[in-house]
Amino acid sequence: MSEETSELLEIIYQDQWLVAVNKPSGLLVHRSMIDRHETRFALQIVRDQVGQRVYPLHRLDKPTSGVLLFSLSPEVARLAGKQFEDGLVEKTYLAVVRGYVPEFGVIDHPLKEELDKMTDRKARQDKPAQEAVTAYERLATVELPIAIERYPTSRYSLVRVWPKTGRKHQIRRHMKHIAHPIIGDAKHGKGVHNRYFAQHFSAGRLLLACTDMELTHPVTHQRLFLSASLDDVFSGLITRFGWNRSLCRNGE
Repeated sequence: MSEETSELLEIIYQDQWLVAVNKPSGLLVHRSMIDRHETRFALQIVRDQVGQRVYPLHRLDKPTSGVLLFSLSPEVARLAGKQFEDGLVEKTYLAVVRGYVPEFGVIDHPLKEELDKMTDRKARQDKPAQEAVTAYERLATVELPIAIERYPTSRYSLVRVWPKTGRKHQIRRHMKHIAHPIIGDAKHGKGVHNRYFAQHFSAGRLLLACTDMELTHPVTHQRLFLSASLDDVFSGLITRFGWNRSLCRNGE
């Protein structure tokens, strides 16, 4: 058995209609022209792991970790997909961002679709910005005695985030919009902070994780709660910054 076919992902939920895994950071959901060199995809790994075809129900960026839900048939995919399209699926994320964010906030800022030169060549370039809403809560903060930019110290926040709409890179773009980019975000973040975390904390990943998902089961109609644990890099930072108690107080 090859290394590729023997790879396993953590299954956090499975029944005869659905399977959910904890996707690691750096793993694509499926094959993409954007990352043509990649040979590992969550879709193929889960397919081999459960021994049948699987159908991804939503998008989770390559650098983002956490809950990834598949259906086991096209029929169930259509039923569940309608909930995602209608905004009826509740997703919760954790992120580490630059600076001290307000205690609570709602970012209501329309976003123009981000088009890729390769995969979106035929897409309209003049599409208007789409409604995009993200709510967030600051859970904890830390101030490091390090001058990374022009200030003598560097501040960061741990935030819980609830995207109310499902635009591409919505959380990453919204946090940048309020001047609190996510650490490890190569496209929308600050390189100097990303490099510091990678070099000094061995945290070279995007510090964004989908920790919880709630939806109505498309077949049984019971409420389904899915939770994914943080990887060693993310959880190690939380411990290092003394943030564990703030997560416990908030039900983690």
